[in-house]
Formats: sequence, structure tokens, C-alpha cells
Amino acid sequence: MTKTYRGADALVRTLSNAGVKHVFTLSGNHIMPIFDACVGADIELIHTRHEAAAVHMADAYARLTGNVGVALVTGGPGHANAVSALYTAQMAESPVVFLSGHAPNNQLGMGAFQEMRQADVAAPLVKVASTVQSAGSLAAELAHAIRVARSGRPGPVHLSLPTDALEDACNASGDGDPDKQVYASVAQTLETGLARAFITRLLAAKRPLILAGPACMTRDGRKRTDRLAAACGIPVVGMESPRGIGDPSLGAFAEVLAQADCVMLLGKRLDFTLKFGLAPAIDKTCTFLQIDAEPAEVSRTHRAVGERLMQTAIADAFSAIDALVAACESSSSAHEGWARDVRTAIDYRPAHWQTATSAIDGRIHPVQACAPIQTLLDSHPDAVFISDGGEIGQWAQACLHAPDRIINGVAGAIGSALPFALAARVARPDAPIVAVMGDGTFGFHTAEMDTAVRYKLPFVAVVGNDARWNAEYQIQLRDYGRERLIGCELLPTRYDNVTAAFGGFGKLVTSAGEVLPAVTEAHQSKLPACVNIMIEGVAAPSIKRASA
Repeated sequence: MTKTYRGADALVRTLSNAGVKHVFTLSGNHIMPIFDACVGADIELIHTRHEAAAVHMADAYARLTGNVGVALVTGGPGHANAVSALYTAQMAESPVVFLSGHAPNNQLGMGAFQEMRQADVAAPLVKVASTVQSAGSLAAELAHAIRVARSGRPGPVHLSLPTDALEDACNASGDGDPDKQVYASVAQTLETGLARAFITRLLAAKRPLILAGPACMTRDGRKRTDRLAAACGIPVVGMESPRGIGDPSLGAFAEVLAQADCVMLLGKRLDFTLKFGLAPAIDKTCTFLQIDAEPAEVSRTHRAVGERLMQTAIADAFSAIDALVAACESSSSAHEGWARDVRTAIDYRPAHWQTATSAIDGRIHPVQACAPIQTLLDSHPDAVFISDGGEIGQWAQACLHAPDRIINGVAGAIGSALPFALAARVARPDAPIVAVMGDGTFGFHTAEMDTAVRYKLPFVAVVGNDARWNAEYQIQLRDYGRERLIGCELLPTRYDNVTAAFGGFGKLVTSAGEVLPAVTEAHQSKLPACVNIMIEGVAAPSIKRASA
């Protein structure tokens, strides 16, 4: 019996032609035709326990591989569950393709099962949101979505997939073209003359800085920005933290930013992370240059700084970097001292961190919890460091580094680190993977430990357990006083035992000397692991040099 070629088959073939090997998903009525079409196809379904986790996994996978990350969920409430995670992907400039099942086109407006205006719900959080019109158009619409996700400023896109578009017959010839250019990003290039003009302006400044946005904070992106810094001799600083100029991983960067006399925004938004370009964060006489993929961002910068925006261009960050490097005839040493000052400021960490301890018995200082982990991250050239937000996330980002780093990003949302870690293991099968998170974060997607065990995806989750929502606790303490602390308490739960109950490895740590042995044992267990470290709940670091 000859099998009918359906829209679902066209979707799976299109994903395969685009090089997609993994789809992060949670089952549901609307998407069963796609599950069926994956049988025998060279695409693995990673079946999660919550739809938002599937999107977070697609996000991390995209950041690590440079390919699109694909999340597939069912329609209606499944779609709604997943949407919140799109904001993290959007602000991280991560090329995620978010696919949702949908009520059939021929029943819309009739009260169909789980009928929802899904594209409208997703639209504010994606570059493009649309509903597939027919089985025959599905392959072309999906190829377009993949291309859009990767082009310009990368970011998530959404396609809703009506069940009749998935089940109806269509022509196999329309989606059989394996030409990778169909799915490739469309470059927005920087004209050679403009590139030279930008370099000339930068070199003419005394203390110039190039600030790169989140798309440049991937491993490949950092290689490109390093090449640009080497070519022009001007510091290039990547920014992806919701703490902005106070990002602890950038040390005392705020001090040198305030001294800059010319700042180029290279795919970096002039937003709250840069205090909107206002003094004292940025000197009131500092001039700006901007290269961005979106004209709206250039307009926003002009509204913020007016005539101080001296030169602009529309181009994507990676193409612009290539053009700027080519425009540098030879590396200039004119800014060598300034570049050294910037690097020294970024590398600075207070000396007293080396002896930081907790005054609470059975608890350790966050530096004591984080710093020893660097030994594991240094053990492999492809190690992955993942950090959630909150106060413990800031300590981790200040203390730890790795060839690949994924953080919660400019969105500032917490809860993504655990699903990030699963996707990291899919993308990096052999490297150490360490995800640092707070006890509040662990509660968001605890059940993904089950997913990790089912799919044999080992990693080490380090939970800084201070038994409270510490970021909010610190806000209350600072702004309202100790007598008005409310609604931030948690229990000192044994998250290590929770992980063990799912079939993973768990370890409790209550002293500084136990951290590295516990993390090493967890890594060597080759299981999804939780090292539950009892920490003192101190505020996130605010790094300032004593001499400044």
C-alpha cells in the first residue's frame, strides 16, 4: 500500500534538508501527524515535561551550534505554556523556530478544539508569526521561517500548524530540494567605504570602545569580535547580561565605559543595559556610531542621544565585522594603553574574594561555592558553563568562564538553566557541562531531570541553596528595611534527593572543602546530577576598584 505524502511529511523533510537533527517537543493531539512522520526519519524527538522547557532547549541548542533550534508543541494551552520562554530567546537573539499545532483551517471560527489566535499571541516575542495555509505551502513557509530566524538580528520565529495542513496530501516534489541556500541566512552587508569611515572615526578617538550585542556572545561570535579587536587595536566588549554595565562578569567595566569618548554600537541596543546613553554611565560628550540590522534601533538611539550619533549603517553584526576587519589596513598601536586599561578593568576581581567565608554554620559564601568549579571547566576544550539569573547567577558569572557560555541573557528571566543544560548535552556529547542556578530556579523545571534521565543526558546542576528568593529579598532589605521582608521564603529542600529520586545523582554540600570533590563525583557519575550547596544568601557582587 502506497503511503500518502502529507504536510507533516513535507515538514519533516524540510527540517532534514535544513540540517535539523533534533527537535525539542512535548506531545499533544494536534502534532501527532508530525510524530508519525518522524518515524524512520533522521530527526530525534527530545520529549520534555513542559512546553516552555522545549523552547529553552531549542534556544540553548541554537546558541551552541549556530543552527536553528526547533521547538514543537501542541496547540492551544500547549502553545500558551511555551510562549513565555520565547522572550528569553528573543532577547538573547537566538534563532529558534517555534512550531505549534493548531486547530484545522476548515474549522476556524466555529469553536474548534483548543482554537486560539496563536500567531497573535506569539507575535510580540518573535520576528515573524504566521499560520500555515495549506499542506502544499507548508514546506516553503517553513523554509522561509528558518531563513528569517537566522538573518539580520537573529531571533525566534513562529509557525502555527493546522491539523488539516499536516494531514492533507501534498506534492513531494515541492520540498525535495536539498539546496542549503534555501535555508541560509540573508546577509545585510556593510559597504566597503562605510566600513573604512567607521574605522577612521574610531581610530581618531582617544578612548574608543566597540560594544557588541548578544548575537556576538556565542563561541563563534566571540572569535569574530576577537579578530576585530586584533585588527583595529580597539577594545571590543560583548554585552548580554540584564545587569548591563554592572555585569559582574565584566568586572569594573563601568569605570572605563564612563571614560570612553567614542562608542560604536555593533548590533548592541542602546537600552537600559547602557543606562540609555546617559551620564554618568556614559560621558555626556561621548559620541556614538551604530551598525544595526534594524532601522528602528538606529532611530531609537538617535532619539536618546541626538546629534551625538555621528554615523550609522544598516547591516547584520557578523557581516559588519567582516567588513570592518577588511577595512583595517594594519593593527594600530595608538590605543594599546587604553585597550590594556579596559582589559585590566574587566579582569578585576576584589582581592578579598579569595578569603571570603560565611558567618553562618553549615553555609558557605557564594564565591566558595562557585570558584572551585573552574577546575572542571578547565579540564576540556569544549566545556560549557551555564548560568541562570538571580544573585547566585551573578556570583557564578563573576567567578567562572568556559569556551562556551550560556546565560539567561538580557531578558533577565530565571528558570531556563536546567533545560539549557539538557540541550547543551545534546549539542556537546562529550564535554563537561555545569549549570549554576538558585534553589528558586531549580523549582521551575525540576521534572526535566526525568527527561535527562530518559535520554541519558548527563550534566552537573549546581544549586546555590539559600532557601529564599534572594534577589527580591535583597531588594526588600535595601529599599524597605528588614522589618518589611515578606514573600521570599523557601525551604532548604534537598534538591539532591529530588534528583536521585528521578534516577540521577545527588550530593549535599555544607562546607567549602566539599565543593570540588562533589562536583567531580557528580561529573564522573555520568548521570544527570545535582550538587545542592547550602550557601549564605548574600547580595550579588557590585565590583568597584578601590583606587577608582
